[in-house]
Amino acid sequence: MPFTEPSFTIGVEEEYLLVDLETRDLVADPPQAMLDECAAELGSQVTPEFMRAQIEVGTRVCKSIAEVRADLAGLRRTLVEITARYGCAPIGASTHPFALWQSQKHTDKDRYNTLAEDMQVVARRLLTCGMHVHIGIDDDDLRIELLNQLPYFLPHLLSLSTSSPFWGGEDTGLKSYRLSVFDELPRTGPPESFSSFAEYQRTVAVLVQAGVLEDATKLWWDVRPSARFPTLEMRITDMCPVLDDAVSIAAIFQCLCRMIWRLRTENKRWRAYPRMLIAENRWRAQRYGLDEGLVDFGKGAIIPYRDLLEEIIGMVGEDADCLGCRAEIEAARRIVSRGTSAHRQIAAYREALAGGAAPAAALRAVVDELIAETADIQI
Repeated sequence: MPFTEPSFTIGVEEEYLLVDLETRDLVADPPQAMLDECAAELGSQVTPEFMRAQIEVGTRVCKSIAEVRADLAGLRRTLVEITARYGCAPIGASTHPFALWQSQKHTDKDRYNTLAEDMQVVARRLLTCGMHVHIGIDDDDLRIELLNQLPYFLPHLLSLSTSSPFWGGEDTGLKSYRLSVFDELPRTGPPESFSSFAEYQRTVAVLVQAGVLEDATKLWWDVRPSARFPTLEMRITDMCPVLDDAVSIAAIFQCLCRMIWRLRTENKRWRAYPRMLIAENRWRAQRYGLDEGLVDFGKGAIIPYRDLLEEIIGMVGEDADCLGCRAEIEAARRIVSRGTSAHRQIAAYREALAGGAAPAAALRAVVDELIAETADIQI
């Protein structure tokens, strides 16, 4: 049947930075015993990342956003408990306020060794973390249809998630400096558009045959068809230290996927906008986060983010009710009201400076806030 509803199962991957509780700096070479204990407790749900100072967790395949929240809460709680025994803590931010990339070591793993050799300093600077959301869509061509239509909404999701205003001890003036670092890699940014899954496969095969790519896992677009699972994977968002913020963003992405599928059942589609326009809003989200609004391409005007969020909540309301996540998507209003992690990090830094702290101490105060927020897990 052409309009059989996909499962829209959901899974979330989160990458954390590991900090030393005494110095608040990154743990460049974390104890192997700590990593082994994490693996023993969490199994395949925890994996090393490119930098040794990073650790990644992934939920199970979940049927609801409530399952996602419960699984992420358990994963976070376990990491907090285990790392504390070794004088460490995870922080759910996309960059560390003052750590230097030059002091980091990458994980000794074939894939990461190849990446380091191929990308050189571009890879060595990858001291960034993100949140990835997978939505289960079995039909190959439907995944491509969604891939073509979803990019319009990706800057909206980035705006809600920003958590990387600092780099190397400097306030960058950006709410998501992570993307500036990540975009130095090739095959990043908004995805290409394809007429079918077959065309997508043929295009990837050109680079694989030429020896440029091993496989499609080295396409690092903001959203991509997963090369490992029958999912569409959203990758644009920063990490969220507040668990409820991460869950809200994941729920909105799940609802957007269902909305576009629903339009298809009505012989409609979301307009595919030029990549140039998508990239402009992507930059605005990266630079300003929620603060200065995004461009409404139809009106040719900048619209306040609060208004854009209300439009999205209205558009996906039917889908949120069907998926059982209306409360989670509406929780995004709280993010807009109180600001993202980037806002809180900047405020904590300035407050510490105003209180007489030296810049280095003020940056450590930012880390303290991130440790506390990441560990504040309530069911």
